[in-house]
Amino acid sequence: MDALIIAAGYGSRLAALSPSKPLTPVCGVPIIELSIRQAMLAGITRVVVVTGHEADRLETFLASLSLRLGITIVPVRLADWSTPNGHSVVAGATRCDGNYLLMMADHLFDVDILARLIAESPADRGLTLAIDRRIDSPLIDPDDATWVETDDRGLIRAIGKTITRYDAVDCGAFLATPELAPAIRASIAAGKPGSLSEGVQALAHYNRAATLDIEDAWWIDIDDPHYHALAEETAPWHLARALAEIGAPPLP
Repeated sequence: MDALIIAAGYGSRLAALSPSKPLTPVCGVPIIELSIRQAMLAGITRVVVVTGHEADRLETFLASLSLRLGITIVPVRLADWSTPNGHSVVAGATRCDGNYLLMMADHLFDVDILARLIAESPADRGLTLAIDRRIDSPLIDPDDATWVETDDRGLIRAIGKTITRYDAVDCGAFLATPELAPAIRASIAAGKPGSLSEGVQALAHYNRAATLDIEDAWWIDIDDPHYHALAEETAPWHLARALAEIGAPPLP
């Protein structure tokens, strides 16, 4: 299965640490490399990365990483990377074959989350979103989180940063089907900006947006220096195999 990683945005809140958010190191390794290594451990065999800001630098790194890891990494450059993230999904999905694992470039995940998503059966849904019901977790930024309201079947009722009723948070990892990109395109045609959440909401309207509760698994959105510091602190315990393959020092 392919993975599609969205890595086009500017990442202004992390710019003090690095000019390129995907290349910002955590435990001495660029976030994008850790993401790809975790996806490979979960079973991904090919990766599509949508680039934009600092595209030349990122694509040069990805070409080298592809050789080092022995996996095909396909860059797809977004002409206007200031557009909402749904535009990146639409661009990248054209290079994916069938269903794909969709990940945000500034998030890190336990392998278990990604492996469980890959194993989902999508016949009755257009996507499956990994959600965390621990909405008060210190690893979640309440000012930047995308909130999710689910029904008693675990289907998404509503999703967005400003919804007032919610029972979970969007973890930034999906099992997407070919239904997602057309849903985003339809939302753009209807006059909306084209965010990924708008596409998810469109599928939710038809009961096609399911969820996967990650329970006690680890993930983090590295969106500013505070959450970068939390990632540096917690990642070694959850990315131990990936870090060991790189030659990182063992945990004390």
